[in-house]
Amino acid sequence: MKKTPVALQFWSVREDANRDFASAAAAVAGIGYSGVELAGYGNLDAKGAKAALDAAGLEVAGMHVSYAAVRNDPGSVIGDALLFGTRNVTCSWWPPGHFVSASACERIGEQLNEVGESLRPFGIRFGFHNHHVEFKIFNKRPAFDWILGASEPRNLFAEVDVYWAHFAGYSPARFIREHGARIPLLHLKDEKELGGGPVDFSTVFDAADSVGSVEWFIVEQEEYSHAPIKSVRLCFEQMKAWGRA
Repeated sequence: MKKTPVALQFWSVREDANRDFASAAAAVAGIGYSGVELAGYGNLDAKGAKAALDAAGLEVAGMHVSYAAVRNDPGSVIGDALLFGTRNVTCSWWPPGHFVSASACERIGEQLNEVGESLRPFGIRFGFHNHHVEFKIFNKRPAFDWILGASEPRNLFAEVDVYWAHFAGYSPARFIREHGARIPLLHLKDEKELGGGPVDFSTVFDAADSVGSVEWFIVEQEEYSHAPIKSVRLCFEQMKAWGRA
Protein backbone atom coordinates (compact mmCIF):
# COMPACT_ATOMS: atom_id res chain seq x y z
CA MET A 1 0.00 0.00 0.00
CA LYS A 2 1.36 3.41 -0.97
CA LYS A 3 2.10 5.59 2.03
CA THR A 4 0.14 8.78 2.50
CA PRO A 5 2.57 11.73 2.57
CA VAL A 6 3.06 13.55 5.85
CA ALA A 7 2.95 17.33 6.14
CA LEU A 8 3.36 19.64 9.11
CA GLN A 9 0.87 22.36 9.95
CA PHE A 10 3.35 25.23 10.04
CA TRP A 11 1.47 26.86 12.92
CA SER A 12 3.26 24.21 15.00
CA VAL A 13 6.56 26.09 14.56
CA ARG A 14 5.12 29.60 14.32
CA GLU A 15 7.66 31.20 16.66
CA ASP A 16 10.53 29.81 14.60
CA ALA A 17 8.79 30.89 11.37
CA ASN A 18 8.20 34.39 12.70
CA ARG A 19 11.92 34.71 13.39
CA ASP A 20 13.16 33.04 10.21
CA PHE A 21 10.65 31.26 7.98
CA ALA A 22 13.34 29.91 5.63
CA SER A 23 15.35 28.34 8.44
CA ALA A 24 12.21 26.82 9.94
CA ALA A 25 11.29 25.35 6.56
CA ALA A 26 14.76 23.86 6.16
CA ALA A 27 14.56 22.32 9.64
CA VAL A 28 11.15 20.80 8.95
CA ALA A 29 12.38 19.33 5.67
CA GLY A 30 15.45 17.99 7.44
CA ILE A 31 13.24 16.08 9.86
CA GLY A 32 11.64 14.30 6.92
CA TYR A 33 8.28 15.99 6.37
CA SER A 34 7.19 16.02 2.73
CA GLY A 35 5.14 19.19 2.93
CA VAL A 36 3.54 21.87 5.03
CA GLU A 37 0.12 23.32 5.57
CA LEU A 38 0.49 27.07 5.77
CA ALA A 39 -1.04 29.39 8.34
CA GLY A 40 0.65 32.66 7.44
CA TYR A 41 4.18 33.27 6.20
CA GLY A 42 6.14 34.21 9.30
CA ASN A 43 8.64 36.97 8.62
CA LEU A 44 8.17 36.71 4.84
CA ASP A 45 5.55 37.59 2.26
CA ALA A 46 3.95 34.94 0.06
CA LYS A 47 6.64 35.13 -2.65
CA GLY A 48 9.42 34.87 -0.10
CA ALA A 49 7.72 31.92 1.57
CA LYS A 50 7.29 30.19 -1.77
CA ALA A 51 11.01 30.58 -2.50
CA ALA A 52 11.94 29.27 0.95
CA LEU A 53 9.69 26.22 0.63
CA ASP A 54 11.02 25.48 -2.85
CA ALA A 55 14.59 25.70 -1.55
CA ALA A 56 13.70 23.27 1.25
CA GLY A 57 11.95 20.88 -1.15
CA LEU A 58 8.62 21.10 0.66
CA GLU A 59 5.24 20.84 -1.04
CA VAL A 60 2.28 22.91 0.13
CA ALA A 61 -0.44 20.48 1.17
CA GLY A 62 -2.85 23.32 1.82
CA MET A 63 -3.47 26.72 3.38
CA HIS A 64 -5.41 27.74 6.46
CA VAL A 65 -7.27 31.02 6.03
CA SER A 66 -9.94 32.88 7.95
CA TYR A 67 -13.49 33.02 6.68
CA ALA A 68 -13.19 36.83 6.63
CA ALA A 69 -10.13 36.66 4.37
CA VAL A 70 -11.68 34.33 1.82
CA ARG A 71 -14.98 36.23 1.89
CA ASN A 72 -13.62 39.78 1.84
CA ASP A 73 -10.44 39.38 -0.21
CA PRO A 74 -10.81 36.21 -2.27
CA GLY A 75 -8.41 37.49 -4.93
CA SER A 76 -5.49 37.43 -2.51
CA VAL A 77 -6.37 33.95 -1.25
CA ILE A 78 -6.73 32.61 -4.79
CA GLY A 79 -3.50 34.27 -5.88
CA ASP A 80 -1.56 32.78 -2.98
CA ALA A 81 -3.01 29.30 -3.51
CA LEU A 82 -2.04 29.40 -7.17
CA LEU A 83 1.42 30.72 -6.28
CA PHE A 84 2.02 27.85 -3.87
CA GLY A 85 0.57 25.29 -6.24
CA THR A 86 -1.99 23.98 -3.79
CA ARG A 87 -5.62 23.20 -4.49
CA ASN A 88 -6.58 23.02 -0.80
CA VAL A 89 -7.76 26.12 1.04
CA THR A 90 -9.31 25.53 4.45
CA CYS A 91 -11.35 27.76 6.73
CA SER A 92 -9.52 27.33 10.01
CA TRP A 93 -12.11 28.50 12.54
CA TRP A 94 -15.68 29.61 13.11
CA PRO A 95 -16.90 31.57 16.16
CA PRO A 96 -18.04 28.99 18.76
CA GLY A 97 -21.03 31.10 19.77
CA HIS A 98 -22.65 30.44 16.39
CA PHE A 99 -23.14 26.73 17.09
CA VAL A 100 -26.50 26.96 18.82
CA SER A 101 -28.83 24.68 16.84
CA ALA A 102 -29.00 22.34 13.87
CA SER A 103 -30.42 25.11 11.69
CA ALA A 104 -27.65 27.52 12.76
CA CYS A 105 -25.08 24.90 11.75
CA GLU A 106 -26.83 24.45 8.42
CA ARG A 107 -26.54 28.19 7.81
CA ILE A 108 -22.81 27.94 8.44
CA GLY A 109 -22.65 25.12 5.90
CA GLU A 110 -24.55 27.20 3.37
CA GLN A 111 -22.13 30.10 3.76
CA LEU A 112 -19.11 27.83 3.41
CA ASN A 113 -20.73 26.20 0.38
CA GLU A 114 -21.02 29.60 -1.34
CA VAL A 115 -17.32 30.24 -0.85
CA GLY A 116 -16.39 26.79 -2.13
CA GLU A 117 -18.52 27.28 -5.21
CA SER A 118 -16.76 30.57 -5.95
CA LEU A 119 -13.31 28.98 -5.67
CA ARG A 120 -13.95 25.94 -7.87
CA PRO A 121 -13.46 27.76 -11.21
CA PHE A 122 -9.87 28.42 -10.12
CA GLY A 123 -9.21 24.74 -9.44
CA ILE A 124 -9.30 25.30 -5.67
CA ARG A 125 -11.06 23.07 -3.16
CA PHE A 126 -12.47 24.65 -0.03
CA GLY A 127 -12.55 22.89 3.32
CA PHE A 128 -13.50 23.38 6.94
CA HIS A 129 -11.33 22.50 9.93
CA ASN A 130 -12.98 21.50 13.20
CA HIS A 131 -12.28 22.24 16.82
CA HIS A 132 -14.31 20.67 19.63
CA VAL A 133 -17.48 22.77 19.27
CA GLU A 134 -18.20 21.26 15.86
CA PHE A 135 -19.02 18.02 17.69
CA LYS A 136 -21.69 19.56 19.84
CA ILE A 137 -24.78 17.38 19.36
CA PHE A 138 -28.03 18.71 17.91
CA ASN A 139 -30.89 16.30 17.22
CA LYS A 140 -28.54 13.35 17.78
CA ARG A 141 -26.03 14.55 15.18
CA PRO A 142 -22.83 16.57 15.62
CA ALA A 143 -22.70 20.14 14.34
CA PHE A 144 -20.13 19.13 11.71
CA ASP A 145 -22.71 16.71 10.27
CA TRP A 146 -25.21 19.52 9.82
CA ILE A 147 -22.56 21.74 8.21
CA LEU A 148 -21.60 19.07 5.69
CA GLY A 149 -25.21 18.15 5.04
CA ALA A 150 -26.00 21.73 4.05
CA SER A 151 -23.13 21.90 1.55
CA GLU A 152 -22.20 20.06 -1.62
CA PRO A 153 -19.21 17.70 -1.51
CA ARG A 154 -17.72 19.47 -4.54
CA ASN A 155 -17.87 22.79 -2.66
CA LEU A 156 -16.76 21.80 0.83
CA PHE A 157 -14.48 19.12 2.18
CA ALA A 158 -13.86 18.20 5.81
CA GLU A 159 -10.41 18.55 7.33
CA VAL A 160 -10.88 16.47 10.46
CA ASP A 161 -8.77 17.19 13.52
CA VAL A 162 -8.75 13.87 15.35
CA TYR A 163 -7.75 15.28 18.73
CA TRP A 164 -10.56 17.82 18.89
CA ALA A 165 -13.10 15.20 17.86
CA HIS A 166 -11.83 12.93 20.65
CA PHE A 167 -11.78 15.83 23.11
CA ALA A 168 -15.45 16.47 22.35
CA GLY A 169 -16.31 12.84 23.05
CA TYR A 170 -16.87 11.78 19.43
CA SER A 171 -14.88 8.94 17.91
CA PRO A 172 -12.66 10.37 15.17
CA ALA A 173 -12.54 6.98 13.49
CA ARG A 174 -16.33 6.91 13.39
CA PHE A 175 -16.48 10.34 11.79
CA ILE A 176 -13.88 9.36 9.20
CA ARG A 177 -15.93 6.29 8.25
CA GLU A 178 -19.17 8.30 8.18
CA HIS A 179 -17.86 10.98 5.83
CA GLY A 180 -15.55 9.00 3.62
CA ALA A 181 -14.57 10.80 0.46
CA ARG A 182 -15.08 14.26 1.98
CA ILE A 183 -11.85 13.96 4.01
CA PRO A 184 -8.77 14.51 1.82
CA LEU A 185 -6.75 16.12 4.64
CA LEU A 186 -6.51 14.56 8.10
CA HIS A 187 -5.07 16.46 11.06
CA LEU A 188 -3.11 14.22 13.41
CA LYS A 189 -2.75 15.71 16.85
CA ASP A 190 -2.66 14.44 20.41
CA GLU A 191 -2.68 16.03 23.84
CA LYS A 192 1.10 16.39 23.69
CA GLU A 193 3.38 14.91 21.03
CA LEU A 194 1.84 12.15 18.90
CA GLY A 195 1.36 8.95 20.84
CA GLY A 196 1.61 10.72 24.17
CA GLY A 197 -2.07 11.38 24.69
CA PRO A 198 -5.49 9.74 24.67
CA VAL A 199 -6.19 9.45 20.93
CA ASP A 200 -6.37 5.87 19.64
CA PHE A 201 -4.43 6.27 16.42
CA SER A 202 -4.72 2.60 15.46
CA THR A 203 -8.46 3.08 14.90
CA VAL A 204 -7.85 6.41 13.14
CA PHE A 205 -5.45 4.83 10.67
CA ASP A 206 -7.69 1.79 10.16
CA ALA A 207 -10.58 4.11 9.31
CA ALA A 208 -8.47 6.25 6.99
CA ASP A 209 -7.17 3.13 5.22
CA SER A 210 -10.67 1.70 4.80
CA VAL A 211 -12.04 4.95 3.35
CA GLY A 212 -9.03 5.55 1.10
CA SER A 213 -9.68 9.26 0.56
CA VAL A 214 -6.93 10.84 2.67
CA GLU A 215 -4.31 12.52 0.48
CA TRP A 216 -2.22 14.06 3.27
CA PHE A 217 -1.64 13.31 6.92
CA ILE A 218 -1.03 16.68 8.54
CA VAL A 219 0.73 16.69 11.90
CA GLU A 220 -0.13 19.57 14.20
CA GLN A 221 1.45 20.36 17.57
CA GLU A 222 -0.15 22.91 19.89
CA GLU A 223 1.08 21.91 23.35
CA TYR A 224 4.78 21.28 23.84
CA SER A 225 6.94 19.20 26.15
CA HIS A 226 10.03 20.47 24.34
CA ALA A 227 11.08 23.24 21.97
CA PRO A 228 8.68 23.24 18.98
CA ILE A 229 11.19 21.86 16.47
CA LYS A 230 12.06 18.99 18.81
CA SER A 231 8.38 18.30 19.42
CA VAL A 232 7.56 18.06 15.72
CA ARG A 233 10.64 15.87 15.26
CA LEU A 234 9.30 13.50 17.93
CA CYS A 235 5.94 13.48 16.17
CA PHE A 236 7.59 12.51 12.89
CA GLU A 237 9.60 9.78 14.62
CA GLN A 238 6.33 8.42 16.01
CA MET A 239 4.83 8.44 12.53
CA LYS A 240 7.81 6.39 11.38
CA ALA A 241 7.37 4.00 14.31
CA TRP A 242 3.77 3.51 13.23
CA GLY A 243 4.95 2.82 9.68
CA ARG A 244 3.22 5.96 8.41
CA ALA A 245 6.28 7.99 7.36
